[in-house]
Amino acid sequence: MHSIPILIKPKPGRFLDNLRSCIRLHGLAYSTEKTYVYWVRFFIRFHNKRYPEEMGESEVSVFLSYMALERNVSPATQRTALNSLVFL
Repeated sequence: MHSIPILIKPKPGRFLDNLRSCIRLHGLAYSTEKTYVYWVRFFIRFHNKRYPEEMGESEVSVFLSYMALERNVSPATQRTALNSLVFL
């Protein structure tokens, strides 16, 4: 099993570090942390590195449609991506 520090001290402005810290504070598994960070990073890059605070339901819908129609991912993968964005 991986050893994970409970708290990390993120630098101001480091969005993904803050996300990791929040995931750890919620007591989620390390594998969940890696998965959620992957999907959030993918989502941000898909929308040309826009901040998640600037995006909403329509951007999530476009992202999930892209995943289903262009990348042909399974429904389980779509749910995982959606869960990571809901946590975000």
